[in-house]
Amino acid sequence: MLTARTVGLLVGRETSFPQAVIAEINRRGVDDIRADYCRLAGTRVDAPRAYAVIVDRISHLVPYYRSALKYATLTGTVVINNPFWWSADEKFFGAALATRLGVATPRCVVLPNKAYPEPVSPATLRNLTYPLPWEDLVAYVGFPALLKPNRGGGLQHVYKVRSLEELWRCYDQTGLRTMILQEHVEGEYNLRCLCIGRRHVLPLTRDPEHHGAARYVPADALVPTDVLARVEQDTRLLCDAAGYDLNAVEFVVRGGVPYAVDVLNPAPDVDRARLSATAFQWVVDKVADLAIAYARGAHQPPGRWRWDRFLRGAGPDG
Repeated sequence: MLTARTVGLLVGRETSFPQAVIAEINRRGVDDIRADYCRLAGTRVDAPRAYAVIVDRISHLVPYYRSALKYATLTGTVVINNPFWWSADEKFFGAALATRLGVATPRCVVLPNKAYPEPVSPATLRNLTYPLPWEDLVAYVGFPALLKPNRGGGLQHVYKVRSLEELWRCYDQTGLRTMILQEHVEGEYNLRCLCIGRRHVLPLTRDPEHHGAARYVPADALVPTDVLARVEQDTRLLCDAAGYDLNAVEFVVRGGVPYAVDVLNPAPDVDRARLSATAFQWVVDKVADLAIAYARGAHQPPGRWRWDRFLRGAGPDG
């Protein structure tokens, strides 16, 4: 039975992570807090709160879910990650945020789309400079560079370009996608830092002995301690600034300096098949800890909204 003490998991096709989190929360049995999959079937504007906490893993692909989650926050549900903060989920914004915070990051430019859907016409785009100053943009980013979507992941529609001609040829294939052009940083190794609750950080690297699906293992035995300390500090800073309680930050380490190459991943892949057993259990435990803390009111979610003050009757300055 669903109650306002329930932690809901909103998921797509993934199974291992949500099942493990549900089992872990229910195993602990803290203050009668239970976990289950969310059940949504149309959302009324006056519906009562159904969940204490919702862990969102799929609303970036299902627009109705995003609307339902925004409503859930009005009822007092804590959503991980906050559906309003998810609007920041763009690679260019992540790179700009890192730059402003003093975190090393590759040089990056966001580009106008190659094409636009109806009813956008040339008259709609009067503010765009045409042709684009390609030589200036390339002089800033340098070659080789990566041309990739501003949103999305999974290495889809990513091009490595080494000349203006190659860049133009790839750009002409991007259609309606908004793309970024990013300096390609090659280093000694890559790190993927999972961060839970904006505080707990687990740096991971690929297991060089694993030859099947990408398997990430804790990096403490493979990476110098000063680099680990730097990426943990940078990851906390970025997640705090972005307001993400569940995130993954990707780094490339070059010359001992970690460069944040992908900052915002609010639905990071944490499938059991792609993590070591130790790393997978760490994520499950930390997410369960956070969800239970939110359900008990013992932990405050990041950020508030202007309308939240009105809902509490405090007025615009309260």
